Amino acid sequence: MITLTSLQDEGAQLFGRLTEAQLRQSKEAAHGIFIAESPKVIRVALDAGYEPVALLCERRHIGGDAADIVARCPDIPLYTGERELLSQLTGYTLTRGVLCAMRRPLPPPAADICREASRVAVIDAVSDTTNIGAIFRSAAALGIDAVLLTRDSCDPLNRRAVRVSMGSVFLVPWTWIDDPVADLRELGFRTAAMALTDDSVSISDPRLVDEERLAMIFGTEGDGLPHEIIRAADYTVRIPMSHHVDSLNVAAASAVAFWQLRKHR
Repeated sequence: MITLTSLQDEGAQLFGRLTEAQLRQSKEAAHGIFIAESPKVIRVALDAGYEPVALLCERRHIGGDAADIVARCPDIPLYTGERELLSQLTGYTLTRGVLCAMRRPLPPPAADICREASRVAVIDAVSDTTNIGAIFRSAAALGIDAVLLTRDSCDPLNRRAVRVSMGSVFLVPWTWIDDPVADLRELGFRTAAMALTDDSVSISDPRLVDEERLAMIFGTEGDGLPHEIIRAADYTVRIPMSHHVDSLNVAAASAVAFWQLRKHR
């Protein structure tokens, strides 16, 4: 256990002074590190096999809310300090008083995580961390087999995305892709672009549920999906709206789509 007394102490850089980009490039691990926050989220990550690098914990939680986590991580540095100092370090009051730096795994090939999948979500250029976290939480809860993201989307292991997902980013296999339609078609999926167009079909269209393997593609809230993705997809799908509302938040739309288009096993 190492007590921090200054923002210049060892451990301060890892938990408070490095940006998300710098964490991804950290020499602490071959593929960088990420930060998991709150006991519940950290437990989910540990149970999923993620490897811890260091802990930051308010002293009062070491024998309290985080006691089991500390016991599971006996061979890594445990940094602690006064609540005010830790808040200055991280920029906010710690959620339930504990953070864990973890090794970032190498993203698996899309073919590996989609081999047995029947329903996958594809995220194109969604950069909001809250939306990414919420999409993963819905994906885990509603039976989505994998999530694939274009490289201009937010990193699912961003600290806020992890927190919003309540650790669901550790439960659903995910990786990066380059071409949302071509890559999924090559893997044997029919593709459904979620977009409002003149020829879009309702999300209740029975053909969608009948597809053996379906990839649902979601775009950013501002501009939606690019026209080339909409044109290339096998289906363009809309969620019928009332009161002249034209669209839902992408996280809300994904939850509706995941439930409606789930594979009936």
